Amino acid sequence: MRRLFQKPTERARIWMIVILILAAALFAANLDYPAFWNRFADWANPKVEHFSSEYIGATWTLPRTQEGDGYSLGLDLQGGVHLVYEADLSDISPADEVDAMASLRDAIERRVNFLGVTEPVVQVERGEDSSRLIVELAGIDDPNKAIEEIGKTPLLEFKESRSAEEQEGLLREVFPADAGEGIGSDQLLGICSGANSQNIATFTQILGQDPCYAKTQLTGQYLERATVTNHPQTGQIQIALQFNEEGSKLFEEITERNVGDVVAIYLDGAPVSIPVVNQTITGGQAVITGNFTLDEARELTRNLNAGALPVPIHIISQQRIGAALGEESLNDSLKAGIIALLAVFVFLIIIYRLSGFLAVISLGMYLAFLLAIIKLIPITLTLAGIAGLILSIGMAVDANVLIFERLKEELDEVESLSFAVDKAFSRAWPSIRDGNISTLLTAAILFWFSTSFIQGFALTLGLGIVISLFSAMIITKYLMKLLLVGKIEEWKFIWSR
Repeated sequence: MRRLFQKPTERARIWMIVILILAAALFAANLDYPAFWNRFADWANPKVEHFSSEYIGATWTLPRTQEGDGYSLGLDLQGGVHLVYEADLSDISPADEVDAMASLRDAIERRVNFLGVTEPVVQVERGEDSSRLIVELAGIDDPNKAIEEIGKTPLLEFKESRSAEEQEGLLREVFPADAGEGIGSDQLLGICSGANSQNIATFTQILGQDPCYAKTQLTGQYLERATVTNHPQTGQIQIALQFNEEGSKLFEEITERNVGDVVAIYLDGAPVSIPVVNQTITGGQAVITGNFTLDEARELTRNLNAGALPVPIHIISQQRIGAALGEESLNDSLKAGIIALLAVFVFLIIIYRLSGFLAVISLGMYLAFLLAIIKLIPITLTLAGIAGLILSIGMAVDANVLIFERLKEELDEVESLSFAVDKAFSRAWPSIRDGNISTLLTAAILFWFSTSFIQGFALTLGLGIVISLFSAMIITKYLMKLLLVGKIEEWKFIWSR
């Protein structure tokens, strides 16, 4: 029985691979610069429409594509806001400062994500006497708006009652017994038992600390999620809190030592709920009650889930960075990149002739694929990232040079150009592999252990190297093999000098 599907010949297989690569490159180029495709579609559609209706009987047109918002640009290219916050670690033990700042950074990152900023930069800067948080938001024009949105994140704290002696001692600083306004001990202790947010805030401002309640280790740092619920009996709106494993353990310990007493829940330094603990609470669940409207409860829940701050922060510096300097730098970088590319293309064609011309086509496809991936992920481009991208082009050229130099050696030893090409690629591969792997490892180390500025460079460099390997070892190879037919194989002089 004859086989219905014949195995394709080597020549047919090469053609199919090249056609697939070309189609993918055209698609990538369309993603890179859709305006070019749209202009072509607008020019071609009247002709395509006339031809299809005349000879096919159906009207066809080339689809136009959505141009979108272009590439994601970083603060140095797009402009934006640079904010510096100082963290108050006075109530954090030195051993826990690093963890507290890491939790603060994560909370602020979650918060600024609600601003819709692409790839915000939030990093910790430690000094001898202070700990600061650097926040960079590209594309934000109004620093006050950014500060307001970040500042909405509440500071969640759980406090337990001070002893009667501590309460009286602290309140005596406000109401001394020998002053005309002095009051008795019972009256002093009654201030805390009937405390409200306003008078506690007033006393705290005067004394520099809360006279009624002492802080515990349990803060918003350990919050897993917050949800809006209703009291099962009264229907009152309340907010249910669920702590993580470590927070659940802390909450259990706090409620265990305060059975019969109160545990105050504070938001931004003010008590919002002061419930009496009837029994030890396990499972890490707590409830905030208060006179919340539904909208207030939802906003508070959203802010808590965005990241309740583990430590207080205050703004010490704000700066608006204009896009004019970034635009100038971007234009200069693009000009430099285009000039460098043209110089490399001319070099490849002059030195390696037809092989160099095919390498130029391969590098063009490499750029199309690389830019499309940068746009799709998306990767935020900075000046450092563009530098990494241009450097990766050099690595792609280096791989082609190694192959072509090896090809010259093989052409001196064998007659078959086809065989020489296969040998050149296989023997050049170990050198290309080792060189690129060492650069990839360097890029990975830079990415994991450096600041965001260097991370952009490392990311584009590493991504470019991976695509450049595909460009040199697959695209260039199959373009060369496609032309190895007939008399062209005998004209060795056109392949290399």
